[in-house]
Amino acid sequence: MAIKVVIGHRLGKGQAAAEGVKQAGGEAIVIPGLGADMKLGDVMQENDADLGISFCGSGGAGAVTASTKYGYKMEFQLRTIEAGLEAVRNGARVIGFGFIDEEELGRRVTEEYAKLHPEKA
Repeated sequence: MAIKVVIGHRLGKGQAAAEGVKQAGGEAIVIPGLGADMKLGDVMQENDADLGISFCGSGGAGAVTASTKYGYKMEFQLRTIEAGLEAVRNGARVIGFGFIDEEELGRRVTEEYAKLHPEKA
């Protein structure tokens, strides 16, 4: 059973973070198209995802939307990978970042989630 991570990027990107999720043994679902971050909660629900990552200039409008609509615990306006790891440790299922679509982010967030939820890894 792989950890499912949905990635929504305001500009339709997210492929680098998705590659990192895969490197950590997770399943990455990248939402295509502009404004993808705003569909994060819907796609998480559709795929019974474990985590959602939102990228946008404000640092996570999609995370706020997912939390409001579905009740996911979230942290947003994150600007570093370390902040994302801390959010996962604090139980966030949706994390919102500025534009830092990086392999390292996807890999480390997935690895951190796996440490906390070994039954999903």
